[in-house]
Amino acid sequence: EKIQKQGGDYLFAVKGNQGRLNKAFEEKFPLKELNNPEHDSYAISEKSHGREEIRLHIVCDVPYELIDFTFEWKGLKKLCVAVSFRSIIAEQKKEPEMTVRYYISSADLTAEKFATAIRNHWHVENKLHWRLDVVMNEDDCKIRRGNAAELFSGIRHIAINILTNDKVFKAGLRRKMRKAAMDRNYLASVLAGSGLS
Repeated sequence: EKIQKQGGDYLFAVKGNQGRLNKAFEEKFPLKELNNPEHDSYAISEKSHGREEIRLHIVCDVPYELIDFTFEWKGLKKLCVAVSFRSIIAEQKKEPEMTVRYYISSADLTAEKFATAIRNHWHVENKLHWRLDVVMNEDDCKIRRGNAAELFSGIRHIAINILTNDKVFKAGLRRKMRKAAMDRNYLASVLAGSGLS
């Protein structure tokens, strides 16, 4: 509701714990529908690193029988499905691995716009996780007790944002971290935000 009040639209992934919504998608989009969609659809095929991936995107208006979801999700206009078929090129005889993801949106999306939106989201998400892992070694972190893992992840996000926004010392994140660890003046300027553009 807040997103729409500010003039924006949402595109949310439907999680498995959203039982009623998840079940509605499974009933609306059975496997045979995914293989031969009767709604607006868009497909992309890519080959790289010895793998082939075909991604199918399907978008439809909220059907009458699911209209009650528009009360729970203000402005809901579209039900969206992303199906990916992944296979290793060298293993031609193996069945491709299929993944189905469901989304809801308040935007008036076409299947092609939906494909672009989720592709861009995953690019940003993957870029952030790559930085967290490569620069901050997040995957090697052994902190597991209570909320500590989530708290440290939040601290890492803040550190990456602060260091990325610093324009005084032009270097990569790893060098900026090292400099902040060894130079108290630089650390103080970064924390004070004096290097912001």
